[in-house]
Amino acid sequence: MHYPQENIKPYGTDGKKSEQVEQMFDNIAPAYDMLNHTLSLGIDKSWRHKAIRWLKPFHPQRIMDVATGTGDFAILAYKMLQPAQLIGTDISEGMMNVGREKVKKEGLSDKISFAREDCTSLSFADNSFDAITVAFGIRNFEDLDKGLSEMCRVLTPGGHLVILELTTPDRFPMKQMFYLYSKIVIPVLGKLFSKDNRAYRYLPQTIQAFPQGEVMKDVISRAGFSKVEFQRLTFGICTLYTATK
Repeated sequence: MHYPQENIKPYGTDGKKSEQVEQMFDNIAPAYDMLNHTLSLGIDKSWRHKAIRWLKPFHPQRIMDVATGTGDFAILAYKMLQPAQLIGTDISEGMMNVGREKVKKEGLSDKISFAREDCTSLSFADNSFDAITVAFGIRNFEDLDKGLSEMCRVLTPGGHLVILELTTPDRFPMKQMFYLYSKIVIPVLGKLFSKDNRAYRYLPQTIQAFPQGEVMKDVISRAGFSKVEFQRLTFGICTLYTATK
């Protein structure tokens, strides 16, 4: 299937979405962490903790953090879960270079590695990981179905998937407040701090276009996952999806 956000590109209609997304994140990498925490008012940290706590009872030893960006989720996952192997994958070397520096400062360079990977065509063998996480990156996939199918392929039978994604609240007054925030505040602050105003127009557009709730639950199920559940967080600004292979 095709989904509306797959047709939204940061820099116009020409060229592949994945290439434009890579360019965009390379451009905004230096300012990404500050803007991310500022725009979410710091609430994103509690969302990450909640997602990782869901994995804790399963004690995953081989974890891949897809669309790892600057590595915040990977670092927290390692600290909370202490796996034997944790690899962060992304298409943006600019973002991962920031992540590598953070991992180095934390003294975790021998624990967390990074690799450039296209999520729709992963280089790993079948059944390579016990858990896969994706935090705030899945709506940037060029092919959502293919990306989910690839993650299912490289998970071990009984392995777990955790997705955190920004979503649009569906109830008054948060729905109206979030609309104004995403249309006005995010683009203005994004242009001010990152110098790439197109990036922070693109990001709110993909949040609104991305499938969420029951629709996203069905999408994940069709990719081969079972026990798919979701939970809306902070009035629906973010949604946590969990599933098992």
